[in-house]
Amino acid sequence: MIKVRLAKETDFQDIAQVYIETWRDSYAGTLPDRVLIDMKKERLVVSFSQTLQHHSEILVVAEDIKQGIVGMGSAGRNRDRRSKYLGEVYTLYVHPSHQNKGVGKTLLSHLFSELTKFNIDSSIIWVLANNPSRFFYEVMGGKITGVREGTLWGAALKEISYGWINLCETICNQTWQLHQRRDD
Repeated sequence: MIKVRLAKETDFQDIAQVYIETWRDSYAGTLPDRVLIDMKKERLVVSFSQTLQHHSEILVVAEDIKQGIVGMGSAGRNRDRRSKYLGEVYTLYVHPSHQNKGVGKTLLSHLFSELTKFNIDSSIIWVLANNPSRFFYEVMGGKITGVREGTLWGAALKEISYGWINLCETICNQTWQLHQRRDD
């Protein structure tokens, strides 16, 4: 059973581990090997701690009652103040051993719900174009809203943004779909 909740300081080691393992699994061959190899748990723990202390974003975890933290996500105000989307999902990572089991859907729904508590009723997420997991956002009702290209760690990368205009409606639809599956 998976429970999604707000992160707390004692979660940071486990969050960092999920983050690193997901990056290494998802971005091998996309990002330079040195970037993936050089990821340090300690640096991520400090970063997550600063995030929590500054209340700069919402940080949630997905916890398996037997295996501990298996996913994480973060969201907040859109970093592009000119965008019509008020919110932004900054990160959404599910450990490779727990992907395709509904954890990502639960995390995303929880992040959307948290955003609405701050009167943020629209959101985007930027995803690497060649990440096969990006189609998850289409399944979740996201519409392609933009494309950008840039260079990160010496690698040319293309990103696609997915957007949701009405988070309240999106949450209701996702909840209804989950209940329908349980009833089948």
